[in-house]
Amino acid sequence: MFIKDIFEKKKFVFSFEIFPPKATSSIDTVYKTLEALSDLRPDYISVTYGAGGGSNSNKTVEISSIIKNRYDIESLAHLTCIGSTKEEIKVVLQELKEEGIKNILALRGDIPLDQEVCGEFQYASDLAEFIMENDKFDLGGTCYPEGHYSSKNIEEDVKNLKYKIDAGVTHLTSQLFFNNDYFYNFLDLAAKYNINVPIQAGIMPLTNIKQIEKISALSGSKVPEKYVRAMEKFAHDKDAMADAGMAFATEQIVELMTMGVDGVHLYTMNNPYVARKTHDNIISIIHAMNRL
Repeated sequence: MFIKDIFEKKKFVFSFEIFPPKATSSIDTVYKTLEALSDLRPDYISVTYGAGGGSNSNKTVEISSIIKNRYDIESLAHLTCIGSTKEEIKVVLQELKEEGIKNILALRGDIPLDQEVCGEFQYASDLAEFIMENDKFDLGGTCYPEGHYSSKNIEEDVKNLKYKIDAGVTHLTSQLFFNNDYFYNFLDLAAKYNINVPIQAGIMPLTNIKQIEKISALSGSKVPEKYVRAMEKFAHDKDAMADAGMAFATEQIVELMTMGVDGVHLYTMNNPYVARKTHDNIISIIHAMNRL
């Protein structure tokens, strides 16, 4: 099933994101994560395409196939294009088709530091356009409620986002954020520029102090002071810290649901415990939303 069709059928879509293990880790670790999450029956599970712009296509395809074909859950395979040729992209598209994967998250990918970028794609919209011209997939895209780091401002970023939609992207997933006002303002701007596709809110429960430092550095997302205080206060007790992070995430998600957002995409960090606890906190509300 195309993910765009899930959005048409449901008032609220709930999904997970997982990532392939590092090259030094066994792929069995992600299998255990999937086994632990599959009975929750999310609307789909997305699989990232290598951290920091790296290529991890074989594992991404393999894991996406397991989600789809073993657990009967729709999978959304991330695909980055920076530094890739059209022929290389065609190879990955063929692998996905052979495994029955129908959904792709079209991404530019991180630009490698201190390296000359070669390849035939410059933007995610270039990749989306190329896929639509050559194959039949449903395409998702990403968006940034606080603005992409390479844009001058949030309004310029939203203007550029329209290129993805025009190239064939049918739904969007946001970068993680911790202040819902950023997301509401982003939705207003998106509507102003006629971006009318479903937009899922990307949420990550913070469970340790190192996450705050890493997230701020990598994504630029602003972490509210109350999160920082909680992480510092409970730094001596990892269980209390995790519970505090999930409580904040639950509060954030419930407010978003009350405001009628299209869905929530939970960044699980391959942590089944956090994903399950957060899911259990909101599942009755998800059912209620989809009965309205």
